Amino acid sequence: MKQSNLKYSCLIAVLYFGMNVNAQVTSDSAKVQKIDEVVMIGYGSRKKVDNTTSISSISAEEVTRTKVLNASQAIQGKAAGVQVTASDAPGSTPTVMIRGLGTVLGGRTPLYVVDGMFTDNINNINSNDILTYDILKDAAALAIYGNRAANGVIIITTKSGKGKLSVSYDGLVGFRTPLKTIKMANASEFVNYNNAGSKSDFISPNQPYNTDWFKEITRTGVYNQHNLSISGSSEAAKYFLSLGNYDEQSILNGTNYNRTTVRTNNEFRITKGIRLAQTLSATFTNDTPKSFGAFTNAYKQASVVPVYYPNGKYGQPIINKATGELGYEGGRFNNVANPVMQMAYDNQRAKNFLLQGGLKLDIDIIKDLKFTSQFSGEYGNYKYYNFVNSRALWLDSDPMRTEAQYSATSPKTRLTNKSQNYYNWLINNYLTYTKKVGDHDIELVAGTEASVKSGLETTVINRKNVPVSPDYWNLSGVDYYGDLFSEGDTKAIESIQGNRNTTISYFGRFQYKFMNRYLLSGTIRRDGSSQFAAGQRWGTFPSFGAGWIISQENFMQDGFFDMLKLRGGWGKIGNQTVPLNYLPLSLGSSYNYGYGNPSVSNGVTVNKGYDPDLGWEVTEESSLGLDFGILNNRLTGTFDVYNRKTKNLILGVVPYMSTGISELNYSHMGSVVNKGFEVSLNWADKVGQDFSYSIGANYSYNKNTLASMDTSKPVSQIVGGNLGNGIDTKLFNASAVGYALGSFYLYEADGYNEKGELKFKDLNGDGVIDAKDKSFLGSYIPKSTLGVNVSMSYKNWDFALNGYGSFGFKVYNGKKAQRNGGENVEASVANNFWTPNNTNAANPVNPANIPVASTFYLEDGDFFRINNISVGYTFKNVTDYMKSIKLYVSAINPFVFQKYSGYSSELSGYNPTDTTTEGDPYKRAGIELDAYPTLRSFVFGVNLNF
Repeated sequence: MKQSNLKYSCLIAVLYFGMNVNAQVTSDSAKVQKIDEVVMIGYGSRKKVDNTTSISSISAEEVTRTKVLNASQAIQGKAAGVQVTASDAPGSTPTVMIRGLGTVLGGRTPLYVVDGMFTDNINNINSNDILTYDILKDAAALAIYGNRAANGVIIITTKSGKGKLSVSYDGLVGFRTPLKTIKMANASEFVNYNNAGSKSDFISPNQPYNTDWFKEITRTGVYNQHNLSISGSSEAAKYFLSLGNYDEQSILNGTNYNRTTVRTNNEFRITKGIRLAQTLSATFTNDTPKSFGAFTNAYKQASVVPVYYPNGKYGQPIINKATGELGYEGGRFNNVANPVMQMAYDNQRAKNFLLQGGLKLDIDIIKDLKFTSQFSGEYGNYKYYNFVNSRALWLDSDPMRTEAQYSATSPKTRLTNKSQNYYNWLINNYLTYTKKVGDHDIELVAGTEASVKSGLETTVINRKNVPVSPDYWNLSGVDYYGDLFSEGDTKAIESIQGNRNTTISYFGRFQYKFMNRYLLSGTIRRDGSSQFAAGQRWGTFPSFGAGWIISQENFMQDGFFDMLKLRGGWGKIGNQTVPLNYLPLSLGSSYNYGYGNPSVSNGVTVNKGYDPDLGWEVTEESSLGLDFGILNNRLTGTFDVYNRKTKNLILGVVPYMSTGISELNYSHMGSVVNKGFEVSLNWADKVGQDFSYSIGANYSYNKNTLASMDTSKPVSQIVGGNLGNGIDTKLFNASAVGYALGSFYLYEADGYNEKGELKFKDLNGDGVIDAKDKSFLGSYIPKSTLGVNVSMSYKNWDFALNGYGSFGFKVYNGKKAQRNGGENVEASVANNFWTPNNTNAANPVNPANIPVASTFYLEDGDFFRINNISVGYTFKNVTDYMKSIKLYVSAINPFVFQKYSGYSSELSGYNPTDTTTEGDPYKRAGIELDAYPTLRSFVFGVNLNF
């Protein structure tokens, strides 16, 4: 990270810290409230002041304030050490990274614990249903979750009923447009740029069309959300019921998304000391995804190409080379599809059903001893189709084609149907013992847990010559057997059963407080997993933490600090979502074994190596933290420093040629280190009776490094970051040691040669520019993040502002580097490129070949964005039956300050058709190509409470 950026980030935090140091002193109520705050710690809760670990808690109000689909997107910038990279694509899952990335091939997603249920994401949760959102960050807090905790844990508790019958409604409508657009070359600029590159007037300067392709494929997005909840309680029961619907017509034409949620949470008092709680949620989603490649094609397609020809057919980049005129006949001058046609023929549909629920029984055995038994389960069903009108698409790709020319053996249409099912369940039983004797305060927890993940069962069916229909869920009139289609790698029917995983765990925790000032805690978990071979199935994950509430010491009484606590800890956590060792049996087609003629059997061979020591990846972390509160706890803050190391990184091993084996196997071969610190400051105060406010900032710094690699085995290198044109931008092998994961591997641009072409540095000095001159030149992983949060209320008015920034990372402008000749360029390029009369131009001459991967296309990704500004007014005690009416307006992502020239430097690599690539350091993360733009939204809403 550049030093200037670091100074800039710290300066903002300091300004927000210092601007209110002399504010008016308030009562002690704020101090008491801070001390009584509770955090979730896994299988229980703890007063924040007594906690020895690093946990960030986000209130329900903060989660719901930013009106977005997924709650994790709403918490961006509100927790130090938590990096949230969100795509504004409808239905997308934000990438959450807690204290850095610690794996290359393993799972990168934090564990979500929703009302006790383990799950991979929270796309199914209505944010309005969330009561608490707690993020466990250090290993001392995470070890209680053992081999699932390497990527952090987020504990979410949903609402339950309390008090009298209450009915609440929240509804909103929002309008969305791209936060940033790119000015592309118009028709005359395009012609001038391409003619200069070809050194001829092969395109006539006077073209009748000037198409803005981005405008042609987009619209103003509209979304609305409606949430209704009913809650209350009596002496015998608590009840909560919510209904929610989210509907979006996104900015990309034809992409629509709808989600309906139903949740019911109830708690029953069976008898004195026995309580039964029930949770149940059902989520229904319907989606019409489109390929994000349309954004790239809209960027690349020439502005001289019409959307439609006068005869109604789709325009194509076809030119008469003799006259230079665009028309129906001639040759193509680029290979870019008409984006509008691409969208028209992109016919996909998806729908998903997810059911989650559970039962929790609490029994007070004796005064200080409680038994808890909880069962949770989920069932998911996903259906998808993709219909391609192959013949019509072929005909429209060239206006001179006729049906008679279409191959009689080629399918007229193709239809892919996919169905996926899975179920997971979890059961735990544990005892909680709490006892206070004099100055001694003890809590003990011990329990067992068992879980089953059935594995994703996938069935894919490919058909041909299916009639054109408005509904491909119901295939009426189809020859179910005769229309099956296979070709190359496409199978007619493919059924895949995902890996079934069962685990058995034993866990325990103790927490001890002495004289309200000395804190000690420890956890241990013993996990057994079916993922691994005998001898490697069991792992032990311990942790301990200690704390000293210094402000409770006699020498600190009536001192400067209202609260001052020093804490630290160490822990070991694991990641079981890793590549597995298995021994596939392959038919040996070259060797036939049998009796007689013909042979009755082919030979069978094992085509993969096997490491008997392969287990889960294990991470160890030590951390130290300081919490403080001064000026009657109006100013509070935390400081954390940590060192996290994954010591047994799992990588692929290339088999030796002499073995005759061709498939990779896996082994523990390296280590990854994340070191960093976090600072959070918050000032909360009240002036008079009517005005209160809060100003906070958090800053995080993390250095990610591939620390070591075992080169005694031939590691399988990863060539990644492919741009779809044969160019790669990333590399992982032994030479990557010392650099951040996902670092870009490029040539270093060094000006222009005498022809105006890019030239590159000869790093090894051999006089030849080749692959040996590439080097690692920056990573997409930010070194630091900054969050700023402001809230104010005056009488019935309330105001909130949230900002978020990331610094010290790089972005590769993939769409700009994906040229193959004849594509459009940005106006800034078309108006400032190398010519003999402009040798100091910002851009090289129009390249004749595909640009090589170099630093010319690598840009600073640093940005600071205002995430949300909201203003509301509440009418209180409107009638006898209506408690309040709140009207509010919000601006989401209204402003961004960034260096990057593209649409957005927040690039998780999200792909709606392949979600496994999201956040993968060696796929499209950090590369802007086929990426959804960041959006600006304006929201108008009303909240009613009865």
